[in-house]
Amino acid sequence: MIELAKSKLFTPWTDPESGVTSYILTQKVAPVQEAFYFVNNSLTRDGRYWWFYCAFPPSGTAAQGRTLGVVDFATQEVRHFPDTQFNHASPFVDVETGDVYWGMGDAVWRRSPHPGDDAVLVNRLPEELTMRRPIERVATHLTKSADGRAFFIDASVGLQFVFGALPVDGSDFELWHTFQRNYNHAQFSPTDPDCVLFAQENHPDPITGLRFNIVDRLWLIRRGEQPHPIMPTPTRLTHEWWDPDGQHVYCIKSDVGVWRVNLFTQAVEEIPFPGGRWHSHSSATGQYLIGDANPRFYRGCPSTVNFLNRETGKSVRLVNNPEMPNYTGAKYHIDPHPRFGFGDQVVVFTTTVRGVVDVAMAYTADLIARTS
Repeated sequence: MIELAKSKLFTPWTDPESGVTSYILTQKVAPVQEAFYFVNNSLTRDGRYWWFYCAFPPSGTAAQGRTLGVVDFATQEVRHFPDTQFNHASPFVDVETGDVYWGMGDAVWRRSPHPGDDAVLVNRLPEELTMRRPIERVATHLTKSADGRAFFIDASVGLQFVFGALPVDGSDFELWHTFQRNYNHAQFSPTDPDCVLFAQENHPDPITGLRFNIVDRLWLIRRGEQPHPIMPTPTRLTHEWWDPDGQHVYCIKSDVGVWRVNLFTQAVEEIPFPGGRWHSHSSATGQYLIGDANPRFYRGCPSTVNFLNRETGKSVRLVNNPEMPNYTGAKYHIDPHPRFGFGDQVVVFTTTVRGVVDVAMAYTADLIARTS
């Protein structure tokens, strides 16, 4: 069990409305410390290591230039690794070893949580594909195939968007498809190594500056086949993630909260969750949701983090984040991005309740008790 109350690294903070206590990582190795983008896990299975994003304003942005820090619960240390500079939200944690992977330029890299180790090149896109073109991202967020053999790549290369599988053993990249507009948030299925969920994203044309908005958000592609939308008619949604069963995907429907979509029948289960209309994440069983919401979206906007107990229909607030409309709030994607971790025993998120950007954790058991 992760014992937050006994750790010198954390400061408890209690929400004055709900009484929920969160534990903020107040041992700082960077001015800005953030939770991972909610799609990817940041904790090891045994709870020893917890990785998080670091930023040093005004250096870099959310797209390019953040680095990684890690909490070692066994030694009660927090470490920062400048060699982990990554683009977008690419970092991926091996839950068994504690190693972290990230994308930068045309390559995927790996390092351990141990300070004496060096970063290791895992694999890179071939030169005959990139052809000296600028690479804005190698992956939105890295996900590994169900058989563990490859990461999925949704690279932005020049004016193209390149999808494919990049083997972890260093062997050749496998091209799946190329798009002429921005599709991203690609995620390998948790059960099928030949299937990937991805998103149609807003597309700012790099030549004209014209913006082409999302029309039909949810898409699938299978190895060797053409991509296709999931919904029978164009449907505008946001922020999607896999159900662990590999047969459903979750997404945000802003006027409802969360949708759970059956990939085979396109049947939609609506889950009303006003507190999760921005981002959400589900427990492994689907009984609980953690989410965030905002009154009006802008980078650095105010937000709340909320928990929903689907068995009782009750919800509870964890924090009410003040806005941060300065350079830090605008440039580093400081949305809460709440997610379950450590076998759903905790939730992790980004918070600004102290007037700075912090990463925090709360116990799921406490949230369940307050909503039972």
